[in-house]
Amino acid sequence: MKTRLLLVFFFLTQIVYAARTFDVFVWQSWSDDATYESLKSDFHRLKSHGVKGVCFNAGFNLDRIRIAAQAAHEESLVFHAWIPCMLQQGLPKSWYAVNRVGQSALDAPAYVPYYTALDPNNPEVRHWVKTKYAEVANIPEVDFVQLDYIRYVDVILAKGLWNKYGLVMNEEYAPADYCYCDACVADFRHKTGIDIRTVSDPSKIKEWAQYRCDVITTLVNEVADTIHQRGKKISADVFPGPYSHAYWMVRQEWNKWAVDAVFPMNYNDFYLEPASWVGKVTRKEVCAMKHKVPVYSGLFICRDWQNKQNIADPEGHGLLPSEIKRVVRDCRKSGAAGICLFSASSMTEAHWQALSEVLE
Repeated sequence: MKTRLLLVFFFLTQIVYAARTFDVFVWQSWSDDATYESLKSDFHRLKSHGVKGVCFNAGFNLDRIRIAAQAAHEESLVFHAWIPCMLQQGLPKSWYAVNRVGQSALDAPAYVPYYTALDPNNPEVRHWVKTKYAEVANIPEVDFVQLDYIRYVDVILAKGLWNKYGLVMNEEYAPADYCYCDACVADFRHKTGIDIRTVSDPSKIKEWAQYRCDVITTLVNEVADTIHQRGKKISADVFPGPYSHAYWMVRQEWNKWAVDAVFPMNYNDFYLEPASWVGKVTRKEVCAMKHKVPVYSGLFICRDWQNKQNIADPEGHGLLPSEIKRVVRDCRKSGAAGICLFSASSMTEAHWQALSEVLE
């Protein structure tokens, strides 16, 4: 009798597993030569490969977003307006975060020149962010506003990037540890009684890490409220975890965010992990959201996959076509609502073929 019940349970779970939808999204950015017709052609091709929606980056350029969203809807694709949040240029200097050594992210950005990170605790920054995303949400064809770089700078880089930047990050990297501006230091001291500037090793102060996670969470939830008031949904690109990576690397405690979907960037090569790692971390992410908010596992694709072993830059690495089936199956079994491919332009015909076979 017990064996029979176990068999019935097994077959029922397989039926539920088979019936559950599993959607494919892609990340794509505006190119200088883009037109409505070229985007419509791109989206038509993506649709033919079984893609459900596109996460499209045109910054805060409302005209470009409108064109791309209209083209996506013509092809019956769900449109996420994918926009970097905290990395901005040309704003007042007082809006930018200050690192542990006293440098403004505007004057001395960590790692790369475009890491000009705003201070998410600055009231003027918060107002500006909410206003800009509200303008995007007001575009009729935008289905989701998607937050990217909604975080602090990587205080510890993914291990696969250490050699690229000549770093060994066995501790938090002071030039990338934000924000130590007067206002943030005073606010933290008021809430905890701790003057973080006088602490020899701020990374040991758990309240300081939690404080900055809470800053990001509060900002996200304020933006989410703004978007929801306009009848739209909100999604977010996040680091894996959250507690395995996102929390301590970039101060994202995204399981507390009031978003409608999350897209964890489960880029296994960046963490020097095999493809099998993706399914494992996706399972943790689905559990972190308590199966209530859809999780779309972000996959990094190797465009020049036949030459991968000769590519020094880890940002040229990614999944091979031969790894696609395993990863997609693992993500689905882990409870993910789907996957998101970075990026549309990196997908070769061999990748699309492998994806088609596993989806069928």
